[in-house]
Amino acid sequence: MKLNEGTADRVLRVVVGLIVLSLFFVLDGNSRYWAFVGLVPLMTGLVGYCPLYSLLGFNSCPANQAGK
Repeated sequence: MKLNEGTADRVLRVVVGLIVLSLFFVLDGNSRYWAFVGLVPLMTGLVGYCPLYSLLGFNSCPANQAGK
């Protein structure tokens, strides 16, 4: 599993994931559980690998673009 996310991409994903997860404490009722969708960008940002990027052939990691 090669890294396919650059630093800016990873930071943005972690920030967005944390913001979406924080909605769990703001929303009421069953809609609050949708906040767990924030785990997806959070985890992909922490790991540095996005499966959707692989499917689309996209790569924002500068270290892996040098070999193209």
